[in-house]
Amino acid sequence: MQDTLQRLFQYKAWANDELLTALAKLGGASPVTGLAIKALSHSYVVDRIFAAHMKQETHGYTSANLDEMPSLDALSADIRASDRDYIDYVSALDLRRLAERIRFTFTDGAAGCMSREEMLLHVITHGVGHRGQVSAVMILNGMTPVKDGFTTYLHEAEASVRRRAALTGKQATASTRRARSVPTLFWA
Repeated sequence: MQDTLQRLFQYKAWANDELLTALAKLGGASPVTGLAIKALSHSYVVDRIFAAHMKQETHGYTSANLDEMPSLDALSADIRASDRDYIDYVSALDLRRLAERIRFTFTDGAAGCMSREEMLLHVITHGVGHRGQVSAVMILNGMTPVKDGFTTYLHEAEASVRRRAALTGKQATASTRRARSVPTLFWA
């Protein structure tokens, strides 16, 4: 499971970077940017809360949402640093520590108890959901969403192992045309 978690957190960092890079190109005037910052800042705060829970430290957050939204540049730097922290953290865990159940308190005051493995899986799935929200907002605003799926990551990160050559200009254009012909909310 540890190898899988390492791979998932490397994927998470890659997917976040792909999305943050695309958002930076849109600029602050885009209707997508403000909504993306709200969704991604929430995801970032949850990441930091669970990082503290796993280390059995206090986190200082009273809510999973920020009162004031950061700039995209500041949020991007924070997310990238958090992703690096998670990759390092997961790499150092052993099976005993992964299985250890930790008691904590949610920001609403409710008691919680989860293993580190469960918390890590929550962080992964939670982030996927919010990146998906941003992709949906991009689609609703007539933009092509970032290709941030796990299969895309694997085939880019391990192209030689998966025997995938880089697309030529003509192939990339044909691939883009096919992707645009897919119904609005569903794509391969």
